[in-house]
Amino acid sequence: MVCSGVLEPLFGDARRYGVPLSEAQSAQFAAYLRVLQDWQARVNLVGDAASDVVQRRHFAESLALGALLREREVLRPDARVLDVGAGAGFPGLPLRIAWPGLRLTLLEATAKKTAFLAAACEAIGCPDVTILTGRAETLGHDRALRGQFDLVLARAVAPLRSLAELMLPFARVGGRAATPKGSRVTQELTEAQTALAALGARAVTLPLPVSGAPQTVVVMIKTAATPAEYPRKDGVPRRSPL
Repeated sequence: MVCSGVLEPLFGDARRYGVPLSEAQSAQFAAYLRVLQDWQARVNLVGDAASDVVQRRHFAESLALGALLREREVLRPDARVLDVGAGAGFPGLPLRIAWPGLRLTLLEATAKKTAFLAAACEAIGCPDVTILTGRAETLGHDRALRGQFDLVLARAVAPLRSLAELMLPFARVGGRAATPKGSRVTQELTEAQTALAALGARAVTLPLPVSGAPQTVVVMIKTAATPAEYPRKDGVPRRSPL
């Protein structure tokens, strides 16, 4: 097994989530870890780049999310997937490694981070991943992107009613947008009902079986086209959520 000692925390968690890794996939995760730790000194990608933290907090939790969405048939093997606010590539790139048929687009507003994402994709051998530098508020109105994705993902730390406005315009009608949430999920869902109705969606929740603090995945189901005025201008969804 490639780098079995280094990646042992990831192997154990991946098996627990029902996502066994091949030698080729193990090599991809090892390369991902190396490039992330190399770039961390130049770009603040994660709070803690220690090997075991990256494997458990970022790689494994991404795989847990993917496994849950696959089990519920939200994530298809050939789905067109968008990761909004991709940052260091989570959850999108771990999902692309685990399910190589995914047609993945990574959207990130910070140019230094998209430069890292390009380096990471090269290191893990995924040249077909699309990387976009820009804000969701702007690109959500791009005809080539709006309403085009089967699944939209985000791990951003923002209230659900703000995230919904940034994510749902990209999802096709009948598609899904999913984001993991912590202990405030019930309150955030209550607060997001007006936003969900305005954006053409309804939401369900799924428990995410990860170690540490409990997490819940909110899956927003796109039931109607999002009105043309959404998303609003840069920064407005966060400053003045629906």
